[in-house]
Amino acid sequence: MAEKAKKMKLNYGKTALIGFGFMAVQIAWIIYNAYVPIILKENDTIANLSWASTAVGMIMVIDNVFGVVFQPLFGRFSDRTHTRFGKRTPYLMVGVPLCALLFIFIPRIQLLGILMLDIIVFNFIMSTWRSPVVAMMPDATPSELRGEGNAVINIMGGVGVVLGTVSGKIITFITKATDEHVIRNYVFLFGSIVMVICLLVVVFLVREPDSRLSKAEAATLAREFEKKKGSKDGKKSLGSMGLTKGEKKSLIFMLIALFFNSNATDSIQTYFTTFAKYELNFEESDASLIITLFAAATVIGAIPAGKLGQKFGRKKTIMSGWIGVLAFFLLYAVTKFQPLLYIAIVGGGILIAFVTINTLPLVLEIGGLDRVGTFTGYYYTATFSASIVGPVLVGAMFDLSKKISADGEINYWSLFFYAPACFALALLCMSQVKHGETNSIPEEIIEEIAQDE
Repeated sequence: MAEKAKKMKLNYGKTALIGFGFMAVQIAWIIYNAYVPIILKENDTIANLSWASTAVGMIMVIDNVFGVVFQPLFGRFSDRTHTRFGKRTPYLMVGVPLCALLFIFIPRIQLLGILMLDIIVFNFIMSTWRSPVVAMMPDATPSELRGEGNAVINIMGGVGVVLGTVSGKIITFITKATDEHVIRNYVFLFGSIVMVICLLVVVFLVREPDSRLSKAEAATLAREFEKKKGSKDGKKSLGSMGLTKGEKKSLIFMLIALFFNSNATDSIQTYFTTFAKYELNFEESDASLIITLFAAATVIGAIPAGKLGQKFGRKKTIMSGWIGVLAFFLLYAVTKFQPLLYIAIVGGGILIAFVTINTLPLVLEIGGLDRVGTFTGYYYTATFSASIVGPVLVGAMFDLSKKISADGEINYWSLFFYAPACFALALLCMSQVKHGETNSIPEEIIEEIAQDE
């Protein structure tokens, strides 16, 4: 038993190296979301439109639409890819260099038509390799350790977020430039360079195993694993997903819960600065610093969240996170006691890590060993759908609060009631999830993973 426990210890070094792929994703999106709205607003064609802000908003959801449509598709493709470079790496080898090249030109293009072409192609290619890069960690990690592994991946992604956030400061320090357009050009170049470096780390240091060599054996082992897993729920499998009725129900409710969770967290991260400025009279820079604490707290909570999920179960850990953050936010909204704001933001960030670190492994466990890429795509479909629908719902809520308020002003406090409502709905959905906890993986599969390492 002790020998098996030793085998089941997470390889932190290898997992961190895999995390460089996710770092490439995160630095690209942080820079893209920070600068592209400004670039679009400054474009002469858009600036002259009477509905310029709406146009910018519509363009900015392209990445989320592509994520919903194409990420599950390419996740499925990568499951069925068998090359000497592995299942996932080929998508990075093609996608990352192309994205890095397109990324460089975004701040340099003046003609709207060419700029839109660049943005659309960039977003499409990004959607072709995000699911494969996220699936690399579960491929190399036993089911029992995926929560812990996901925490390491999120920390590496957090490094990408930090690099993207401070990229302007880095460029200013290195180049001594003061012109914002020059700084912006270098920021996108910096992001592209980091993306390529991350690719090189994954290709040369991770070295995904040759999937051609293990295709037949892996198929046999996967069938044995699925057969053993299916014996626990004797109901007939449904649809092309090959899930039992119980598993399909759990998957659907889990994805709906993820949708509500992303609605809540995205709304807080998107609108907190506006709330703090207009309701608390904070300076924008101070408000941005506070919401940065939320992201930092999520990173801090990542490793403990993985260990708690492993010890007490993923479902219990996820639900405790939602209960805690719901209580924090509601308490602050009801009392409006200022010190509680910082407790709610930091404590909420740590508790949200309980959710984000354990939900992906749970979804992947429902899918099974041979469909990691496919179910990674389903996971991101749920979260990206929330990113598309969420801004519309929150905007409607603010408009409604303006109409019903006595002074005709928007009540931004409604944000701290909207988020707990979403968390409560996520909890209700999660109560219906009955699958996805760690299964006992056959010894042969553990041996395969050990040999790959």
